[in-house]
Amino acid sequence: MDTTLQQTDSLLEAIAPAPGEPGREVLDPATGGLVGVAPVHGLAELEAAIAAARAAQPAWAAAGHEARSAALNAAAEAVEANAEELARILSREQGKPLNGPNARFEVGACAAWLRAAAATVLEPETVLEDGTTKAVLHYRPIGVVGAIGPWNWPMMITVWQVAPALRMGNAVVVKPSNYTPLSVLALLRVINQALPEGLVTAVAGDREVGAAITAHPGIGKVMFTGSTATGKAIIRSSAETVKRLTLELGGNDAGIVLPDADPEAIAEGLFWGAFINTGQTCAALKRLYVHEDIYEDVCRALAQYAAAVPMGVGLQEQNLLGPLQNRAQYEIVARLVEAAKASGAEVLLGGNPDEDQPGYFYPTTLVAHIDNANPLVAQEQFGPALPIVKYSTVEEAVEMANGLEVGLGASVWSADRDKAREVASRLEAGTVWINAHGVVHPMVPFGGAKHSGYGLEFGVEGLKHL
Repeated sequence: MDTTLQQTDSLLEAIAPAPGEPGREVLDPATGGLVGVAPVHGLAELEAAIAAARAAQPAWAAAGHEARSAALNAAAEAVEANAEELARILSREQGKPLNGPNARFEVGACAAWLRAAAATVLEPETVLEDGTTKAVLHYRPIGVVGAIGPWNWPMMITVWQVAPALRMGNAVVVKPSNYTPLSVLALLRVINQALPEGLVTAVAGDREVGAAITAHPGIGKVMFTGSTATGKAIIRSSAETVKRLTLELGGNDAGIVLPDADPEAIAEGLFWGAFINTGQTCAALKRLYVHEDIYEDVCRALAQYAAAVPMGVGLQEQNLLGPLQNRAQYEIVARLVEAAKASGAEVLLGGNPDEDQPGYFYPTTLVAHIDNANPLVAQEQFGPALPIVKYSTVEEAVEMANGLEVGLGASVWSADRDKAREVASRLEAGTVWINAHGVVHPMVPFGGAKHSGYGLEFGVEGLKHL
């Protein structure tokens, strides 16, 4: 065993349950091998975490912005010092490869977002000063924030939730996904090297713990990234205590390729917009609308690029795509692709998983000549299968893109940026990208429209919500 893997195992041992305490084995979705044992926390551990957070929060808030920023920068340094170990845990547990926009990228983004939160300034704002009246708007911490995270980007989204909450003077109780608890527990163990005791605690419990967080009177706000169905349940559960909420919920992002686009020039961007993290990204491109004049050319260029991107076990350095993280998600993707095939749609690439291969690998799949009402288009597949729909007029494309109840992201692809912006202005989504898809930045506000949630994250606007 090499030194890095030994260090990774050492970190996994540090977060494992003590002898006699309940635990759950976590398996590698690429190989089926054991990654580690995660603790199984319950309501007692949650109550202890909330009590510790409430005790630690007043002093943290009183420390002021400068001291809190220094601690966040120190946390970023700790993440960087442990980056390779964290990336290997993430790759083994979540399945994403080390290289490309994957595990090492995600760990690096954690450090970058911690530093961005530390550097973002939110000053008191004078909203009225007319010689008679002066009104100044101040932003105060809420107290204790509950952060409920997903399994697709478990480390990065945890930092998206935790870093700004800490920057504003809050304490945080984190509930990681049951699919990826080790990644979050390891990350927070590293980050906590730079933070006061009790300020941030992970409670690796089941749905009972998540439900208790959303209803607990000691938690003033919940941040959640996940499905729309779970988001609605959180809204209902939080109503009695009138919690503040930031919800980043399901999406089924549309991309529109205008007839003046260059198929060869946009193929790489389209591919990574759709297939980053093997399609397991909330704001990934999940349905592509291409004008009939260049439809065949776009299909051909995209298929050629996609066929060359290697998929396999994440710890193998050459791979850029990995498995689906869990069996349930694999079955969703397989079901939707089979429905598309049964409808007569044309599979340009993939669609033929090797059932004898270990792990939850579903091949990169492109499906053309598919009806807009097909389940692969109308339902969020959250995996490596992209439907490509032909359209005749821009009005038709916009209508189809806006036709679903979700609206997290969207994109427009064109050689004419002014024309692309005009089309973008008609799309119902929280973020619309031009000639890209899913690109986020710590200073650019991010949030959903329609059933894709509400509240904003990132930058100054994100701090205002905490």
